[in-house]
Amino acid sequence: MSILVDQNTRLLVQGITGREGMFHTKSSIEYGTNVVAGVTPGRGGETVLDVPIFNTVSEAVRATAANVSVIYVPAGGAADAMLEASAAGIPLVVCITERVPVQDMMRVKSEFNKRGTKLIGPNCPGLISPDQAKVGIIPGNICKAGPVGLVSRSGTLTYEVVDALTRQGNGQSTCVGIGGDPVRGLNFVEILEMFQNDPDTRAIIAIGEIGGTDEEKAALYIKEHVTKPVVAFIAGQTAPPGKRMGHAGAIIEGGTGTAEEKIKAFQAVGVPVARYPVECAELIAKVL
Repeated sequence: MSILVDQNTRLLVQGITGREGMFHTKSSIEYGTNVVAGVTPGRGGETVLDVPIFNTVSEAVRATAANVSVIYVPAGGAADAMLEASAAGIPLVVCITERVPVQDMMRVKSEFNKRGTKLIGPNCPGLISPDQAKVGIIPGNICKAGPVGLVSRSGTLTYEVVDALTRQGNGQSTCVGIGGDPVRGLNFVEILEMFQNDPDTRAIIAIGEIGGTDEEKAALYIKEHVTKPVVAFIAGQTAPPGKRMGHAGAIIEGGTGTAEEKIKAFQAVGVPVARYPVECAELIAKVL
């Protein structure tokens, strides 16, 4: 099995006619993902990559029964694109776009919570269930179907750890990049719950980074609810306080959000913490 996306995913691409949208849509189609529609206002009736284009998400949903939307719309219009997808009844929205304003995301989060829409991102690589569906920019060629669930705040570290797992012979059930912005969709705890309930996920990797308290909350959740082996890695261990490191949310403020605090939180509940990303694969091999 997998979480969030699978062979039943019917993908809609918002911003499909842009450079990034077209490039990554082609990659998803080549991977075998069922891309059923694209949305670009004013381009309705056209086709791109043999995918029909619609002017609005609601039109696309009515015509194709799309159930997941991925967004490659520029930052200024990304919030409206997310809200349009939710209003049209799409249950899962994945926003790849970077630099979405925090105030915009606060509005999106409020509306999504009211409607029950799930959100991955923004500023994330998306997700992939190997051999089933690829939604976003995670390279399909480094993935392999298997029993390891992975959730990460970092896109590039996701790729590094997935590649190490695959080379080692351990495949993945689903890999989810939740993004590193301060206001975003699904968090560690929500993804951990899904992996815990997925019978085919036998072990979990959590890749965190400095800033915020998501990892500390995840550690407490693991202690109380997760029975499967979990391995962690925390990026930013040498980051100085007050300096943003990569992601907007990766900043140590007021003495909180340090790598040391997060590592201690995981270790306190029996979760081994890798010293470097590739070691996650080595630690997982010991518990499978």
